[in-house]
Amino acid sequence: MTDWVLLRGLTRESRHWGRFPEHLGAALGDARVICLDLPGNGKLNGTASLPSVEAMADWCHAEIARLGIAPSVQVLAMSLGAMVAVAWAARHPHDIAAAVLVNTSLRPVSPFYRRLRPTNYLRLIRLFGFGTSDRELESAILQMTTRLLSNPAEVIEQWLQWRRESPVTKRNALLQLLAAARYRAPQGRPLDSLLLLAGARDALVNPRCSLQLADQWKVPIALHPEAGHDLPLDDDTWVLAQIGQWLASIGELTV
Repeated sequence: MTDWVLLRGLTRESRHWGRFPEHLGAALGDARVICLDLPGNGKLNGTASLPSVEAMADWCHAEIARLGIAPSVQVLAMSLGAMVAVAWAARHPHDIAAAVLVNTSLRPVSPFYRRLRPTNYLRLIRLFGFGTSDRELESAILQMTTRLLSNPAEVIEQWLQWRRESPVTKRNALLQLLAAARYRAPQGRPLDSLLLLAGARDALVNPRCSLQLADQWKVPIALHPEAGHDLPLDDDTWVLAQIGQWLASIGELTV
């Protein structure tokens, strides 16, 4: 059985994948899907977020060993989680056999103004500061990260419930943001088997970041013409189709 490890982005947790893990497991012949919460998020919201992407990668290496998950796993990760996946593969090359990176951005491949669109600078400072309600925060995150949702109000209510149950502290949010800003990726691709996915209407990260990375690393990329940053939430059917086609092309599809 193939093990897939899923990593989310800044301040997000396993539940933010929605039903995507279930759909991924079914699409890939009942593959086992493990969603990890990075320290500071989700079930680990009571712990301090780690100060660097490299430390997060080392934590993932130790966590799969603690859970009894044998290398080599396949990883699907988005945003900050994708940075962690790159560092994880570079630092522990036997852990990961293949990876799918969704809407990531890496220094020094892309400049800072593409890695985080300038229209979001002041907005994020205000949102992660003081005096912002949970509803305002979750509504703004949804607006920045999605484009195709038919039920935004329902999703926001769900996110608010999770925030009440597992709140992420302002300090942990800032630590994660600083870790992402400081991370410097290796020049060469960390894995032989790598797929990049991006949303053409991503309001948070310029999709040129993924396109430039695909060109530099000489890896395949698929660009969704209408989706935003949170591709699995916007169009999980498209994401699953891209993964299936890619796995078939590299001889890894087992269904």
